[in-house]
Amino acid sequence: MKHFPIFLAVEGRRIVVSGGGEAALAKLRLILKTEAHLTVIAPDPIAEIRRLARDGRLTLIERAQEAGDALCAALFYAANDDEAEDARVTALAQSDGALTNWVDNLGASQFITPAIVDRDPVTVAIGTEGAAPVLARAIKADLEARLPRALGRLARAARVFRTAAEALPMGRPRRAFWSEFFFRAGPKAHDAGADLDATLEDTLARHLDGAAREGHVSFVGTGPGDPELLTLKARRVLHEADVVIHDRLVTPEILELARREALILDAGKEGFGPSTPQADIDALIVEHARRGAHVVRLKSGDPTVFGRLDEEIDAATAAGIGYTVVPGITSASAAVATIGQSLTKRGRNAAVRFVTGHDMQGYAEHDWRTLAAPGQVAAIYMGKKASRFVQGRLMMHGADPATPVTVIENASRADQRIIATTLARLPNSIAAATGPALILFGLAPRDALPALEAAPIQEIAL
Repeated sequence: MKHFPIFLAVEGRRIVVSGGGEAALAKLRLILKTEAHLTVIAPDPIAEIRRLARDGRLTLIERAQEAGDALCAALFYAANDDEAEDARVTALAQSDGALTNWVDNLGASQFITPAIVDRDPVTVAIGTEGAAPVLARAIKADLEARLPRALGRLARAARVFRTAAEALPMGRPRRAFWSEFFFRAGPKAHDAGADLDATLEDTLARHLDGAAREGHVSFVGTGPGDPELLTLKARRVLHEADVVIHDRLVTPEILELARREALILDAGKEGFGPSTPQADIDALIVEHARRGAHVVRLKSGDPTVFGRLDEEIDAATAAGIGYTVVPGITSASAAVATIGQSLTKRGRNAAVRFVTGHDMQGYAEHDWRTLAAPGQVAAIYMGKKASRFVQGRLMMHGADPATPVTVIENASRADQRIIATTLARLPNSIAAATGPALILFGLAPRDALPALEAAPIQEIAL
């Protein structure tokens, strides 16, 4: 680490900027957020910098920099966009005892300014030691989207309340109080325009009275497996969880996003294989929520699509436990995106069917006659072990054996595999898939269409 990250106290101290053009203005926009006394030295500053001086936002010295101009300055920026002049003023400022930054010259700078996410008094600084500014900006954009705009106001209200909160025992009781304020009661009060001080007092009073924090269940869709396909809300809720109860298909990379203190419980199910009974999962959710925990029930894909969501909501509701549902990207959307196709297409199909290969009773029955008609498209979930049954029902009702079928194994993950085949070869083609596989009936990968048209009864592994 060549640059040690610190937060420097600049309230009431001088910061000097040499330069009067756009480079200087870009630095000023950031520095003006501080409570420092700002001085700009430039013989011919642009109009915007003159306006800031007229508004009393900074002191403007309209001449070239001289020795002594940076005396007592905490920081100095050389931003003249002129190599010779920036070298001259940097040397002068260092002689005056100031820490110097030569804009866009890492090697000649004594300090650098990181990318900053500002939720004053919450400030996040991101630096790459000049190696990858684009990466720093991308991280900044991600954090900007994830952190609520109200976070700064909540933090300012909490700052003066910290002493009062020390009446709670250290550890989980105090953490539960602050979590409730920052992530539930506080944002709700802020959005409603309510008094944040009163919200803090009411929240603390309930925790001091010993009343157990009300448990809550979040049913969260994790998408097909790629952590980057999680919604921002899913990531936030996962980080807030006290208890995480997850399906077998939720990837380790997603579980890693849970906070370190959370209890992680596997409640995996496998079609036609070992499974945690649904009644046990329902009981597990209720048990932890009744203890006041924020329970996050992680489901692969979208919880509303073949996720047994209604049964778990019914269990929570019967126990008097509140819940929220956070949608996820369903596997069909992720799978079809990987083959350059769409689930619906003008002139081909105006509807798409989401069906399952098996249900609680075994192989699932559907309207096979309608599905077997030319031009139909279906996303078949949990169809790997039911593939011969699905094939038989479709062909029994007149489906063309040459109908294109695409099998996507581990959709969106690093080990994703795409097999372009036909209805006639579906059971043999899908047999090689060892991971979770989704069947797209009536669709072929865009790149495989010419080969399938030339020799339709074949399998093409991509």
